Amino acid sequence: QVQLVESGGGLVQAGGSLRLSCAASGRTFNNYAMGWFRQAPGKEREFVAAINWSASITSFAASVKGRFTISRGNAKNTVYLQMNSLKPEDTAVYYCAAIRLSTMTGAAPRGDYWGQGTQVTVSS
Repeated sequence: QVQLVESGGGLVQAGGSLRLSCAASGRTFNNYAMGWFRQAPGKEREFVAAINWSASITSFAASVKGRFTISRGNAKNTVYLQMNSLKPEDTAVYYCAAIRLSTMTGAAPRGDYWGQGTQVTVSS
């Protein structure tokens, strides 16, 4: 059974930082990129960032580029999202996802497996 478990969400003031973690289990993900999507109230889920298995390729949404970084742990099934200079518009539920490798740098990265989500709230 595939499981993606997120942690690290919370409440932070604008300009602050948070680090999200995701631990994947249940299968090998070397044919997938790992990454993050987010969904704000009343909005569609949107892509945030992704990283391939070897961590040689990363991809970011334009809205977070330069503020967020993505990395893998020593155990390749762990991925982190470091979020700096947070803005109120970053408020959303953040979902870890296993993303089809062929889509990670395209216009519409596609997640095949999903975590349960973790809330990030940025106050102004």
